[in-house]
Amino acid sequence: MTVAFVYSGQGSQYIGMGKELYDFSEIVRDTFKEASHVLGYDLASLCFEENEKLNLTEYTQPAILTVSYAIDQLLGSVGIQPTLVAGLSLGEYTALVKANAFSFSQGVSLVVKRGRYMSEAAPRGTGKMVAVMYTDRHFIEAACLEASKVGIVSPANYNMPTQVVIGGEVAAVDAAVAILEEQGVRRMIPLDVSGPFHTALLDPASQRLKEELAKMTFNEPSLPVIGNTEAQVMQAGDIASLLERQVKSAVKWEDSVREMIAMGATTFVEVGPGKTLSKFIKKIDKTVTVLNVEDLKSFEKTVAALSTK
Repeated sequence: MTVAFVYSGQGSQYIGMGKELYDFSEIVRDTFKEASHVLGYDLASLCFEENEKLNLTEYTQPAILTVSYAIDQLLGSVGIQPTLVAGLSLGEYTALVKANAFSFSQGVSLVVKRGRYMSEAAPRGTGKMVAVMYTDRHFIEAACLEASKVGIVSPANYNMPTQVVIGGEVAAVDAAVAILEEQGVRRMIPLDVSGPFHTALLDPASQRLKEELAKMTFNEPSLPVIGNTEAQVMQAGDIASLLERQVKSAVKWEDSVREMIAMGATTFVEVGPGKTLSKFIKKIDKTVTVLNVEDLKSFEKTVAALSTK
């Protein structure tokens, strides 16, 4: 059995995420304390108490990173460790922390800035994103290319065989949707998201992030991290450029999962809030085992499942 950990991305957040495991484990509480020290505010309050901030990108990103890494450390304390890792968008930072490419504190500090840069480059209401269902990716790419005469539009997330998300400027996205409708595509779902992330509209954020990444030194990852941008194992010397590109480039999640399976992964554990990645993985390959950990019940279920394998 080869176990892969996959870490949650933005959009999986909810009030109360991590609360049960925070109450259950000192390891989880210590991880929250470390993040709070870096951030200068109480992360437990942000995650557990009703507030409006949790859905603001610069708060969302350190919150999800912390919850995910805290759960990862809890799993490690009972002997459950991955052989390889990946994460969706923001989750890639958790994967890199797990692989010791940089420290947890550095990761928290970095994603606060990443979140701020992203929200400033594309404030809520800027652009549009649409999930295109049950359509070959090549047709979607061709439609986006044709609609690019109108403005910025491109695939942003290759989530699973039955779903590719496109994003960009409103007029250009609408043009791509119209082209796909003409070709007979019937199911396209406008998404309520923070911004058209992973498109060229995020280039200003990418440039600002590049400046921050240039200040960092990256360690060679201690285990394979499959990156979003190329769906290949990330090398230390490439991490800065890949993270810079990632924020404005398509997330190749389906390709990444297939690469992990090709590398031997037979069991996937989604680590962090929500079950979005689990749903994607089940659609990508029905033969692999998919588990998740976000609360006490799912933690106990996953520990039991992996201890019997």
